[in-house]
Amino acid sequence: MIPAANRNAIWLERLKPYRERLSEPPELVVEGKLSRMVGLTLEAEGCRAAIGSLCQVVTKSGKSIGAEVVGFSGGRLFLMPTGDTQGLDPGCRVVPLGKNSLANVGFGLLGRVIDGAGKPLDSKGPLETDAKISLAGTTINPLSRKPIREALDVGVRAINAVLSVGRGQRMGLFAGTGVGKSVLLGMMTKFTTADVVVVGLIGERGREVNEFVLKILGEEGLKRAVVVASPADDSPLMRVHGALRATCIAEYFRDQGLDVLLLMDSLTRYAQAYREIALAIDEPPATKGYPP
Repeated sequence: MIPAANRNAIWLERLKPYRERLSEPPELVVEGKLSRMVGLTLEAEGCRAAIGSLCQVVTKSGKSIGAEVVGFSGGRLFLMPTGDTQGLDPGCRVVPLGKNSLANVGFGLLGRVIDGAGKPLDSKGPLETDAKISLAGTTINPLSRKPIREALDVGVRAINAVLSVGRGQRMGLFAGTGVGKSVLLGMMTKFTTADVVVVGLIGERGREVNEFVLKILGEEGLKRAVVVASPADDSPLMRVHGALRATCIAEYFRDQGLDVLLLMDSLTRYAQAYREIALAIDEPPATKGYPP
């Protein structure tokens, strides 16, 4: 006969793993269903998620497609897919993931070419990163910004002499097609005195991306550069993410105390991607066709 005290100890030991599981219950995930798809926009019903959060759309065959919440109306969510939408049909499961897009950052990105989702486009193996930061970035108090007092040598004498670029300054380069904007950006990337150069190729043709990396930038210029390429055949959401990812990477190296030159080609196509997203969810166009 086992004493009562020993029996209690045995039962407590047997129940221990179940008590631990009950102390940290899994978070309840309310799934929805895909109710409508028009153009680039997916509409989901039956689930709730915040703007900017990620979801997975699961087809009947088990294929998962990533999407991001870009709007809502009543009980409907408007999603923008991040990949191919082949195979979607009414009633597909929509699973909120409860997290926002993150950017992998670190010194292992130097010399690499990645896409808008942060995946490597070159054949140099997996990425080695140090941290993850929000793709949305953080807002800086304007009063905490230092005044622009020092010039940055961009490696082009004509710019240094006549149109000097200050450390911390933003500058726009506007010109027609085929006059050498990309060549000029490549010269600045190779010859600037900045410690790190981050290049965002947003909305460019695939051939132009390959030409910029191999011919204009070259192997020497790529050593201290990070190239984020989101060509024209990417979805509008991926083009927006490409620009945001390039900015996040540049801000990371800035926070490490390095001089960083961020080049974006082009901001016009970045704005056009936002316009495509806004028009897809029925936002009214504003002046010159751009949404508010």
